[in-house]
Amino acid sequence: MSTGNPNRGPYLGALLRLGWQFVREEIYSGVIAAGYDDLNPAHVGLFRYPSLDRQRPSELADQLQITRQSVNDLLGHLEQRGYLTREADPADGRARVVQLTAKGRRLEKTINAESQAAELKIAEWLGPVPFSQLRAALEELALLATDVELATEG
Repeated sequence: MSTGNPNRGPYLGALLRLGWQFVREEIYSGVIAAGYDDLNPAHVGLFRYPSLDRQRPSELADQLQITRQSVNDLLGHLEQRGYLTREADPADGRARVVQLTAKGRRLEKTINAESQAAELKIAEWLGPVPFSQLRAALEELALLATDVELATEG
């Protein structure tokens, strides 16, 4: 199998993006169907694995690769709607941490369920062996990418 051949279609990054967009759209559609019609896709996108609970807004901005101001605007909307609060960080009183409310935890469970449903749909489309191979390859890629990221930070 040839790699890096520009004549064979989209690059891997584009393929990953298309798959991720499908998952995001499935999650958002499910969230809206569950009655959370006061949110937009950017709000839902803040809810990340494993959780945004107990994270600093600056950490979320780094993970999402968006500005701190954008994250704080989105968190402000979620806070106004009762999904979370921003409390003083016990480790550093100058910083804030996100704390999900009961409503926010219910939303997070809905998002997780919709994410799992999207994964199951992909598994059905691909079949058990290709899906298992895809998942294993993505898990390996995530580990390698994390190792590279940690090496460049140190």
